[in-house]
Amino acid sequence: MPRRQIRVTGAAEAPLRAALRALRTELDVPEAFGPQVLAEAERAAREPTLPAYDATDIPFFTIDPPTSTDLDQAMHLSRRPDGYRVRYAIADVAAFVVPGGALDAEAHRRVTTLYFPDGKIPLHPPVLSEGAASLLPDQTSPAVLWTIDLDADGRPTATDVRRALVRSRAKLDYESVQKQLDAGTAEEPLALLKDIGLLREQQEVARGGISLNVPEQEITERDGAYELAYRAPLPADGWNAQISLLTGMAAAELMLAYGTGVLRTLPAAPDGAVGRLRRTARALRIDWPHHVSYAELIRSLDPHLPHHAAFLQECTTLLRGAGYTVFRGGVTPDLTTHAAVAAPYTHCTAPLRRLVDRYASELCLAATAGEEPPEWVLAALDDLPKRMAEGTRRAGTAERECVDIVEAALLKDRVGELFDGTVVDVQEREPTVGTVQLESPAVVARIRSEEGAGSLPLGERLRVRLTQADPGSAKVLFAPA
Repeated sequence: MPRRQIRVTGAAEAPLRAALRALRTELDVPEAFGPQVLAEAERAAREPTLPAYDATDIPFFTIDPPTSTDLDQAMHLSRRPDGYRVRYAIADVAAFVVPGGALDAEAHRRVTTLYFPDGKIPLHPPVLSEGAASLLPDQTSPAVLWTIDLDADGRPTATDVRRALVRSRAKLDYESVQKQLDAGTAEEPLALLKDIGLLREQQEVARGGISLNVPEQEITERDGAYELAYRAPLPADGWNAQISLLTGMAAAELMLAYGTGVLRTLPAAPDGAVGRLRRTARALRIDWPHHVSYAELIRSLDPHLPHHAAFLQECTTLLRGAGYTVFRGGVTPDLTTHAAVAAPYTHCTAPLRRLVDRYASELCLAATAGEEPPEWVLAALDDLPKRMAEGTRRAGTAERECVDIVEAALLKDRVGELFDGTVVDVQEREPTVGTVQLESPAVVARIRSEEGAGSLPLGERLRVRLTQADPGSAKVLFAPA
């Protein structure tokens, strides 16, 4: 997709900032941390519970966006005589948070970190999430250290989880990593990201898993102004994600064998949803023979082609319905798998930004040690799925509404102008209403045909006229020209 950037400047900024303030109020977003929470966080930052095992000799590195400071994961990759070793250090939030304390209660209220164009609302106070608990370079930090051995084909052969002191040596970003891998200049621990990532992608294919490579809209701030762009994920994004997926799958297997845990689950898509996708594929002139599986089709698509990107975006509807499943006492739940992963899976690699991950880490540590989980973990388990569902819903709403608000602010003075775009979705019950993706600016918005104009042409490139752009209501509307 095009990646030209546009900026919110001048007169557009005031209504945008007002709309963002109103959105926070509407979502009942917690803003500042209370004095008791901050005092507890300051004490914890000075006096965390430190593990006995010292792994600071391992040269870990992190891969994150350039401006990120809340670094949940650091990795080190190496060869073994018969395969590979993945060491994956996850921030040990439990080393700082006292169960039942003010900091713990506040994390349960917030559930997830929320991201807005003009700042984020963190799950934990920045003194922890961007300081003492973050796996920042050249900082010794407590971590939950995963060691996963793989065979020559990338299949796990052994897993170990323990608390450890770690020290990251470098903070890398996706673009620089991709350049080093493409140029062949990366040192072995980083160069192996490609080798292991490709093997894990082959394993994903073998088990029928799916990673949707959908271009995303990104809001960034530069020199006090906002920009909106399409970003197509780099191969390095996918290889990095495979390490996280590997760990989440290993964690799920540990908990299932242990008999107590919390899984991230997604049921298989109903036949009706798949049937709708087949109709969408026909409308987009994408050949989908009946003998070709959904997963095979997805891997054959090029997200840089507009009609392929439109179809991939439509495929995200099959991911709705994901939730958290708690089990205990050795009773295996009816649903243990995540349909897109095509295996049991859990969230355990982002505890600075997501509440459930702290609990998953504790359960895996207990499973590895053959011990009972901490009482505070067991006491909170049953409430976790509901709490996570509410927090995830709020985070999703905030993300969607923020993009809508920025789009409206960018376009508010351009009502009546014509743009080039592609219809990427049409409502089945109301085919005169759908979604259009502009080529420039990087806007994805609602489109409605005028009365009597007929159905929208799914997958067609067309000229559209902007008919409405109101940052206050976060509404942008186009019509075929």
